Amino acid sequence: MKMTFRWYGKDNDEVTLDKIKQIPGVEGVVWSLHDMAAGESWPIERIKEVKKQADEYGFNIDVVESVNVHEDIKLGLPTRDKYIETYIETMEKLATVGVKCICYNFMPVFDWTRTELYKKTEDGSNALFFEKSKIEDIDPVELINKLSKNVDVTMPGWEPERLEKIEESFKAYSDFTAEDLWDNLKYFLEKIIPVAERLDIKMAIHPDDPAFDIFGLPRIIINRDNIRRFLSLVDNKHNGLALCTGSLGSVITNDIPSIIREFSDRIHFAHVRNVKVFENGDFIETSHRACDGSVDIVEVMRAYHESGYEGYMRPDHGRHLWGEEKWCRPGYGLYDRAMGIMYLLGIWDQLEKNKE
Repeated sequence: MKMTFRWYGKDNDEVTLDKIKQIPGVEGVVWSLHDMAAGESWPIERIKEVKKQADEYGFNIDVVESVNVHEDIKLGLPTRDKYIETYIETMEKLATVGVKCICYNFMPVFDWTRTELYKKTEDGSNALFFEKSKIEDIDPVELINKLSKNVDVTMPGWEPERLEKIEESFKAYSDFTAEDLWDNLKYFLEKIIPVAERLDIKMAIHPDDPAFDIFGLPRIIINRDNIRRFLSLVDNKHNGLALCTGSLGSVITNDIPSIIREFSDRIHFAHVRNVKVFENGDFIETSHRACDGSVDIVEVMRAYHESGYEGYMRPDHGRHLWGEEKWCRPGYGLYDRAMGIMYLLGIWDQLEKNKE
C-alpha cells in the first residue's frame, strides 16, 4: 500500500508541500490542474512544473485526481468524440512524467453533493454535512448559490465554469435515464481503456457521492452489483476503481469490506474516510476512527491488507479543526487528514505485526 495526500497545487492550497512532508508515511501527492476545464488538453509545461515541485520534496505524482470528463461525453452527444480525443491527449502527456493512475467520475452535472460545508459537531469541530430533506426540497441552483457564497476557493466538481451552465445542464438531462448513462460510459471506456493499456495507466472511477439519485439525476456507481457491471463493460485490469468508503458508506447497506475483497484486483486507488449515517438518511463526515462513524475502518483496512493491496491510498475528507475552517478548502484541512493517515498506518502496522 502506498500512502498519498491530496494537494491542490502551489498558490492554490494552504496545505503546502513542506507541511505534507512532515506527515509520516506519505510517498506521493495526488494532484490535478484544477483550473483546466473539462474538455481542455493539459499543457505539458504545466504538468512538468508540478512534477518539478513535487520532486523537490521527494514526492511522486503517480496519481492524478482528476481529469474531468466533459458533459457531452456523459450525454452521448455528437461532439463527444472530439472531447474523448482531447482526453486521450492529456493521458498521453501525463504518461510522459510517470503518472500511473487517473481518478475520474461519471456523475452527471454535479460531483459530490452536500447541503452544508461547515456543520458544527458536538466536539466543536465542523464537517461536511448532507441533509436529505433539504435536497428533496431545494432547487439545485439555490443550493449552489448557498454553498458557494462564502467560499473563496474552487472545489472539485463545483468549478465556476461548470456552475455557470447548471440550468442548461439540467435541461440537457431531462428524460435521461440510468441506461443512457451506462451506454455512454461504455462508449467512453471502449475508447480510452486501450490507450490506458498502451500507456500502462490505471483508470480508476470514483463512486457517486452520495450513492443514490439526487435532483432526478441518475447515479450508477453506487453498490456491489453496479460495480460488477461497470468492471464487465470493458474487462481489462486498466479499467478499475477509486474505491471511496465515504461515498459508498452514504448507503448503510453497502458492505464495504466485502466489496473490497471481491474487487481488490481492480481497485487502483483507495479513498478512506468515515461518515456517520443517521436513520433519516442524513450523514456527516467524522474522524477516521471506526467508532466515530458508520464505516468500520478497521475492517476496511483488514480487507485491503488480507487482499495484498499494493495500490495507492489517501485519507479522504477530514473535519475542520482548531479554527482552520477560516482558511481551508471544505473537507481538505490539514490536521484531521494527517491524523487520519496515522490512524490508517497504525492499523496497517498492527496487521503486519500479526503476520509475524
